[in-house]
Amino acid sequence: MEKSNLTMLTDFYEITMANGYFCTDMADNIACFDMFFRRIPDDGGYAIMAGLEQVIEYLENLEFTDEDIEYLRKQKMFSEDFLKYLSEFKFTCDVWAIPEGTPIFPGEPILTVRGPVMQAQFVETMILLIVNHQSLIATKASRIVRAAAGRPVMEFGTRRAHGTAAAVYGARAAYIGGCAGTACTISDRDFGIPALGTMAHSWVQMYDDEYEAFKKYAEIYPTNCVLLVDTYNVLKSGVPTAIRVFKEMKPEKMGIRIDSGDITYLTKQARKMLDEAGLEDCSIVISNSLDEYLIRDVIQEGACIDSFGVGERLITAKSEPVFGGVYKLSALEKDGKLIPKIKISENVEKITNPGFKTVYRLFDRDSNRALADVIVLDGETIPEDGEYEIFDPNAVWKRKKITNFYAKNLRQQIFKEGKCIYKSPSIDEIKDYCRQQLDAMWDEMKRFENPQNYYVDLSYDLWKLKHDMIAASEK
Repeated sequence: MEKSNLTMLTDFYEITMANGYFCTDMADNIACFDMFFRRIPDDGGYAIMAGLEQVIEYLENLEFTDEDIEYLRKQKMFSEDFLKYLSEFKFTCDVWAIPEGTPIFPGEPILTVRGPVMQAQFVETMILLIVNHQSLIATKASRIVRAAAGRPVMEFGTRRAHGTAAAVYGARAAYIGGCAGTACTISDRDFGIPALGTMAHSWVQMYDDEYEAFKKYAEIYPTNCVLLVDTYNVLKSGVPTAIRVFKEMKPEKMGIRIDSGDITYLTKQARKMLDEAGLEDCSIVISNSLDEYLIRDVIQEGACIDSFGVGERLITAKSEPVFGGVYKLSALEKDGKLIPKIKISENVEKITNPGFKTVYRLFDRDSNRALADVIVLDGETIPEDGEYEIFDPNAVWKRKKITNFYAKNLRQQIFKEGKCIYKSPSIDEIKDYCRQQLDAMWDEMKRFENPQNYYVDLSYDLWKLKHDMIAASEK
């Protein structure tokens, strides 16, 4: 995608608050904001971090243009001094984030912005928009790919996506989550995600019969010929005609695609017909409103499928189309001193974790499997010698002592004083990293129904700070 200035793609209250900070001489006060989420989509066991590369592009292109300033001037709400301040705007914040492809869990600060409050507050909308969307699609893709049990999954949802950006960046996120490729051509051009596709029913209908349509396609694409066999009747005409053309034309790689009907029955019968014709190497591709549950079920029923094309239920995350990431103030700095901030609510899950923090993931040394995550205050480390006690921050009597482990800081600094100091990996590197990190998670937490909860604990110091602040607020 061409890079564009999306500075004004923001909630209007970000601008009114910026003006308020400016009017009260608070614009340059240093603040820390955390992005985190409270619940995993589909009641799953994990989510996948995605979208960081686009956050970087957004922050590097932050600039109020003359057109932006003139629009704000017409609102008759803002002083010329404030508009001049915006016209000279330069992003100078520090940013930390968990890399793309990492499994993430509720409550963890997956991204933190520290800097002048006007800047750190203003970028909220776009950070949430980007990370919420791509993390949602990457998470859904990961579920679907796992259901396919090693069979390739192609992202086929461009025409059902919620707009152009959702199609392009949804394809990117789906690839991170494990998809083999996409039908979205521009995502191949811009991100190097393999573009895949066969034919539409209209191709078959353009000709007098299926034989003519299939033969012409095989002539044009002799190295990779996948024929859509359900335009009229899969077993009576589609598959027999495809067999005839394959035997006559002998393409190097051949396959059939079925886009309707009883998937299990049709693929079993099609496989039998292909094998009896000596076309054991002919693959069977299935599409048609698939998701992780349907894919899992047809595989358990013995369907003969080599790969899947998944469209609307992936690109829109149809079963739960919202990733509830939020962006909350966690600290202020005055005279060089950090002042933790907390949001308190009657809903326990909405009480925030105060202070500047980071996240450690603890791994078993023997199996290299993840044991738990611990959110700690800045400057804290996890001692790897001897034993370390973790506890449920909402039920402190639930405790566990772990030994023989190592700790990894999940977050990396992305920007320092407004300059990007992080080199984004290639899309294939992110995808491979995601697969490796998921391999380090226990199978019990990857179940679709009732997954084992993964421990995300607070260090004792952070837990005490949080509860001291809650107690102080009640006085």
